[in-house]
Amino acid sequence: MVPAHSHDQAHPHHHPHSHGPAAPHPAQAVTWSILRMAVVSRLMAAAAVSAALWAFVWLAMK
Repeated sequence: MVPAHSHDQAHPHHHPHSHGPAAPHPAQAVTWSILRMAVVSRLMAAAAVSAALWAFVWLAMK
């Protein structure tokens, strides 16, 4: 004889995640990251952004 199924037991909830609840999310592929650039490239990028922002401010004040 099969015992009756009880709904009093706690059932785990199913989520679309493929990792356990204590594990962090799996890493995703990054196409571009400033952290992967060389230091010189980062400095050049920062200088370019800074120059563009200063040019915007200079044009706005004219």
